[in-house]
Amino acid sequence: GGLGDSFRNNTDYQWMVGGQWVAHPGGILDYDVNIVKKDDPIVRGLKDFRVKSEQYYMHVDPSNDVLATTTFSGEEAPWVKGCVMPVVWKRRWGEGNVFYSSLGHAASDFEVFEVREIMRRGMLWAMGEF
Repeated sequence: GGLGDSFRNNTDYQWMVGGQWVAHPGGILDYDVNIVKKDDPIVRGLKDFRVKSEQYYMHVDPSNDVLATTTFSGEEAPWVKGCVMPVVWKRRWGEGNVFYSSLGHAASDFEVFEVREIMRRGMLWAMGEF
C-alpha cells in the first residue's frame, strides 16, 4: 500500500501509480475483497475473500484496469457508506507495467492465500511474465 502514499508532492508519480492514499476509515477491521475482472491472469481462479486489515480510501485514476474492489460500510465514516473502492489494479505507463495492491498492509495479511497470490501474480505481470 505504501506505493500509493509515497511522494505526495509529486503528481507525476501519482499519475504513474494510478492513485493516492487518503484515509483508513475505521482503522483495522474485517472487510470483503471482491474480484471484479475474473478473467484477468492476476486474479483468475480466485474467489472473493475477507481480510482483517486497514481498508484504503483512495483517490484513483479512472484509467486503471481494476481487478478487485472493496465496499465501505460507512460505520466509521457515514459519508462513504456504499462507496466501492479499487483495491487491486494494473496499468501501463509508457513502455512499462504498473501493478498496485492496497492489500498487505501488515506481514500477517499475507497469511491469506488470495492476498499472497495476487501479490505474486501482480509482480510477475509487472515484470512482463504474464
